[in-house]
Amino acid sequence: MTALPVVKIDIDYNAQQEAFEDFLKTFKTITDVEIPRDAFSNLHIDDENVFEETPRRRTTRSGRGGATQGAPKLKYLEQLQQVANREREAVVIDLADLKEYEDTNGGGLKLVKSIEGNTAHYLEVFARAIDKAMPAESLNTSYNDDVLDVILTQRRNRNAVTESQQENGGDAPAAFFPALLTRRYQVYFKPRDPSADGGKSLAVRQVRGEHLGHLITVRGIATRVSDVKPAVLVNAYTCDRCGSEIFQEIKTKTFSPLVECPSEECQKNQAKGQLFMSTRASKFLPFQEVKVQELAEQVPVGHIPRTLTVHLHGSLTRTITPGDIVDIGGIFLPIPYTGFRAIRAGLLTDTYLEGQFINQHKKQYDDIRMDEKTFHRINSLRASGNLYDHLARSIAPEIFGHLDVKKCLLLLLIGGVTKEMGDGMRIRGDINVCLMGDPGVAKSQLLKYIAKVAPRGVYTSGRGSSGVGLTAAVMRDPVTDEMVLEGGALVLADNGICCIDEFDKMDDSDRTAIHEVMEQQTISISKAGITTSLNARTSILAAANPLYGRYNPKISPVENINLPAALLSRFDILYLILDTPSRDSDEELARHVTHVHMENKAPEMDFEPLSPNEMRQYIAQARQKRPTVPKEVADYVVNAYVRLRQQGKREEGGKKQFAHVSPRTLLGVLRLAQALARLRFADTVVMEDVDEALRLISVSKASLHESDSSALGADLTVSSKIYRIIRAAAGNRGEVDMRTVRERVLAKGFTEDNLVRTVEEYEGLDVWQVAENGSRLMFIGMEEEDEDVEMS
Repeated sequence: MTALPVVKIDIDYNAQQEAFEDFLKTFKTITDVEIPRDAFSNLHIDDENVFEETPRRRTTRSGRGGATQGAPKLKYLEQLQQVANREREAVVIDLADLKEYEDTNGGGLKLVKSIEGNTAHYLEVFARAIDKAMPAESLNTSYNDDVLDVILTQRRNRNAVTESQQENGGDAPAAFFPALLTRRYQVYFKPRDPSADGGKSLAVRQVRGEHLGHLITVRGIATRVSDVKPAVLVNAYTCDRCGSEIFQEIKTKTFSPLVECPSEECQKNQAKGQLFMSTRASKFLPFQEVKVQELAEQVPVGHIPRTLTVHLHGSLTRTITPGDIVDIGGIFLPIPYTGFRAIRAGLLTDTYLEGQFINQHKKQYDDIRMDEKTFHRINSLRASGNLYDHLARSIAPEIFGHLDVKKCLLLLLIGGVTKEMGDGMRIRGDINVCLMGDPGVAKSQLLKYIAKVAPRGVYTSGRGSSGVGLTAAVMRDPVTDEMVLEGGALVLADNGICCIDEFDKMDDSDRTAIHEVMEQQTISISKAGITTSLNARTSILAAANPLYGRYNPKISPVENINLPAALLSRFDILYLILDTPSRDSDEELARHVTHVHMENKAPEMDFEPLSPNEMRQYIAQARQKRPTVPKEVADYVVNAYVRLRQQGKREEGGKKQFAHVSPRTLLGVLRLAQALARLRFADTVVMEDVDEALRLISVSKASLHESDSSALGADLTVSSKIYRIIRAAAGNRGEVDMRTVRERVLAKGFTEDNLVRTVEEYEGLDVWQVAENGSRLMFIGMEEEDEDVEMS
């Protein structure tokens, strides 16, 4: 019989453990100084010094040099003190810090390389170093504390007695308690940034056998997250004969419970005492299983995405939700099959990733903090006076035009204020937008961009989505073998935005699943004995084509849109984008598109557009505000709503009727006005916010009127276009503020000279007159025109 091969590993674990202890006690660092969240509490975009310069300190670790302010802190000794005081349950060891310590104190022990190559073993080595470096607790345990605290204190005292008796040569009582049982912390390794070594996070299909046992970082999207269950770490038993406590450390995924007592007393007397499991004295860890799938850009041509199982323990549980794009650092380990699966699999084993560190790519709005660079970028844009336009133009800058559409999408990202009534009734603040238009006007590209900017953005297509895929499906959990609900696109987009393309191609039965979500923001489920209501607090951004593909000007807009009225009324803005031929606009569009193709970037603007990450940071700060509506603004909104209802009644039955004006339209105006106030970091809504909200609703139908005028051969000169803008701004009142006129005309791309010439031209024709020292513009003969309309 041949002996098994023995390989001697030239590693001094004791020396490495001493180095780890020294690292924990001596490593110093200066933490980053972030801009506090309440720094924005008293800001208002209209104020002078909204974003004033604030001195900040750069993050500097010991040994890197560079002038800093403040004294460095003992980073890990502070963590251990918090663990001793039961204020912290996880000790996260940053391998970048350990690498820096190793470079400073000589790298003969190869600490970082050893950890990255045999991570599972070094978790225990580092835990032993932490046990020795752990400072004394500054809080005394009393019987008012947690039961586990009392038991652990008793066990530590008993261990101390055992140790002292062994040192004195006396008879030792029972053996030491296992270290796993007395530790009140978990050790996690934070991997080094792969980009620091010129690499990047691995895709699921790039994980190979050579990575077994190593610490690797995998990037993917979480598709399924199981419930959190307790996993046993140390099993405790009590003997019914000798009364001994027996502890069984569980280091595998399966174990067999002990039956006979292995204590010395039972062995001497051959009593074979029976063991009873003691749940209270055992130690459990939270356990969660996550399925991570490859990202779309990581999948080769013709392949389907691969998945990887990730096991999370302790404080890492509940940090991932389905739909999150994450970098997971963990230990790649094999796991053998058990039971009948082992017989069928033979020599094969399954693999999984033991999670150590999680990095979210798109954090939730509540977790986002604004950094210094974005802080000053917003300050410079605010100083220019066109923050609203610049933020809107930063949305998909590669797409030509559509400025008003981008403003609607900006307000969609910010959203209104969700209100909870005292009796539990909920009024949604999320804004729903539908983009209806001809093919080729970049609707899908806008949807893709919004899904990229939103922290929880889900993009789906009409034909590829079923009612179950949008709401929830009943599935059997592979871990516990019980029936569970798996959320669809609308549940994945909770507290985010669900972008639905080809909205008109969906079946009517599938489209009805969205009705409840758009107004009540819940999904009621009654399937397979599960009756529940799921949260779907999401904004809906839909894109659809008119009936028969292109808009037909010979029939009414309602017939062109061909969506049920119950669904249309739930959209706050239904934007109609028509592709009408025009020499000037077509030439500008062609130049823009060819420039993007040649230079592979958007044409130069008069400012640098904000990146999606900077947009997220700004929106996160804006969403902290909860603006209110004062009395005078409320009266103004009431009058505007009455006018909209009268205009809708006049258009009823004609070919100009666009959508029915209902009380939901009033709520939509209020949501848009609140979003505009949030954009300015304001606490109250002002008249200009309501005016802009009404303008966006009216301009959503502007392309409809343009198509009518072009079909009739109307005048399309610059002065005629400016006249129609001013006429729409005046509405039925017959007068309008010149400041509002200037803002709307300049926002459409016209110059100040064009506006002055048009005002003088039509003033000479006695169409209007300028009053109050040029501050207001009043139409002549509007009262008689309104009386004629009412009589008719």
